[in-house]
Amino acid sequence: MSEPSLPELEAERERLYAQLSEVGDFRRGSVSENWRKCGKPNCACALPGHPGHGPRLLWTRTVRGQRTRGRQLAASEVEKVRGELAAYQEFASLAERIVEVNEAICEARPAAGTGAPSGTEGIRGSATRSPGRRRPR
Repeated sequence: MSEPSLPELEAERERLYAQLSEVGDFRRGSVSENWRKCGKPNCACALPGHPGHGPRLLWTRTVRGQRTRGRQLAASEVEKVRGELAAYQEFASLAERIVEVNEAICEARPAAGTGAPSGTEGIRGSATRSPGRRRPR
């Protein structure tokens, strides 16, 4: 099978953008079910084999550079949060596919003033630098 043409890739990108606009509300993280013991010696949860009080449903997420954040969910909001978590998975999948299609578009689009696709042919290794890095003065 041949590579998609530039117009086909651009149409695919527009289709993905349209899908992305329909994702709706989303959030990162997970919902977990937790049981805990209260610590009172006369409580039923202190008996051996008792799972503890619960279930408590918690929404948590890890924020880069910080500890895990979250909160306990009311029973009435569990399904809403689970739907938002599923929507985040859809968003992340679409975003990754958009990146892949955009990279293919960049490779397929000719360089300005030429009929050749853009690429790194002809660039000397010593002349290339990582974006955002400056040469020392």
